[in-house]
Amino acid sequence: MRLLPLVVTVVFTVAVAYYIYIPLPDAIQEQWKLMLLDAGFRTAMHLASLKHWLGIDHYITSIRGSTSVFEGTMKGFMSSESGSAVIPGVKVSDIEFVGIPVRLYEPPAGGEGHLRRGLMYFHGGGWALGSGKKGSYDANNRIVSDELNTVVVSVEYRLYPEVHFPVPYLDCLAAAKHFLSPEVLAKYAIDPERVAVAGDSAGGNLAAAVAQEISLDESMSVKFSVQALIYPVLQALDFNTPSYIQNQHIPVLHRTLMVRFWLQYLGADLSLLPQLMVNNHSASHHSTITPELRSRVDWTTLLAQKYKKNHKPVTAEKGSNEDVKVPGLLDVRASPLLAGPEVLAKCPRAYVITCEYDVLRDDGLMYTRRLQDAGVTVTNDHIEDGFHGSFSFTTWPMEFDVGKRMFRGYLNWLQNNL
Repeated sequence: MRLLPLVVTVVFTVAVAYYIYIPLPDAIQEQWKLMLLDAGFRTAMHLASLKHWLGIDHYITSIRGSTSVFEGTMKGFMSSESGSAVIPGVKVSDIEFVGIPVRLYEPPAGGEGHLRRGLMYFHGGGWALGSGKKGSYDANNRIVSDELNTVVVSVEYRLYPEVHFPVPYLDCLAAAKHFLSPEVLAKYAIDPERVAVAGDSAGGNLAAAVAQEISLDESMSVKFSVQALIYPVLQALDFNTPSYIQNQHIPVLHRTLMVRFWLQYLGADLSLLPQLMVNNHSASHHSTITPELRSRVDWTTLLAQKYKKNHKPVTAEKGSNEDVKVPGLLDVRASPLLAGPEVLAKCPRAYVITCEYDVLRDDGLMYTRRLQDAGVTVTNDHIEDGFHGSFSFTTWPMEFDVGKRMFRGYLNWLQNNL
């Protein structure tokens, strides 16, 4: 009987290690930290699924609750350790732009006698999670404001399940138009020739879509001068690109989760997920998906060979499934990669971060290629040891060296190009 506690301890330890451990590519650094982070996120999702199944709470709102508790705990700890992200002199205000909540960061240098940069930021989170007011988003925007003498506006666009496409996009577009108005730029002493739009993941999707629309709007006297897209999600036609296959089990954005995010955003039936995983929603018999549209997301021609490797395209044939219909699938406001070359040619200069170990890698690489083909100057910062979400992992305890390098690269590019 004296061995029982030891046996129980060993079994429990092995079980926990088995749950936490996942095989990761050798190039990814700080692997156990990433495994622990992924295990925590998976646990939150499992609990959220259980609560949703029991009718206690919605899946997404439950995950929000779990992350809020964690962020609150970390904020309290950081404050007690004087690790707060507060930067003296940066003025932070929670206001509204045409009814849309935004957080405004004004640099300490002030605007008297000289104009400042401007930047509008859209946070990521699969159009369902996240807030620009929390965690690394808030910390990083404070740093941008301080170091680059920039007025930063972080937009709190509405999220699923309260809304779906096109509401988040329309929120961001309305906020962007207000920000770019001569009156608002003058109020905050912003140089109209030095205004950027940026975002990560789903926020990168929104930034790209908004940049396209603004560039086409002849009524706008001021347009964005640059765009910074951090591992953006840009298309929903092909969930079998080389990066979707290669990285389908890499934290923190698994392939099935990204497909689910798309279904939620577009207001589609979540039971369609298995169909989208095998590209039945974009089967060859769909007449609305023209050869021209397919060419705009054709990774076999848009990707370099080192990314294509030996992967083969997956195109469902007629008869695979006749009833897979996804609303908004071909809307360029949802899928900016589908925009025509005449639209891309008018877009601002771009900075695109892609990560080798990210299902969205190829979305960013294809958009880089298509923008360049349209004559737009693009800097593609490809992070060989990067994974999805790493740009946000810059503050303790979710602090990764790759995240700090990525954020510094973003800062440097803005410094030199905005």
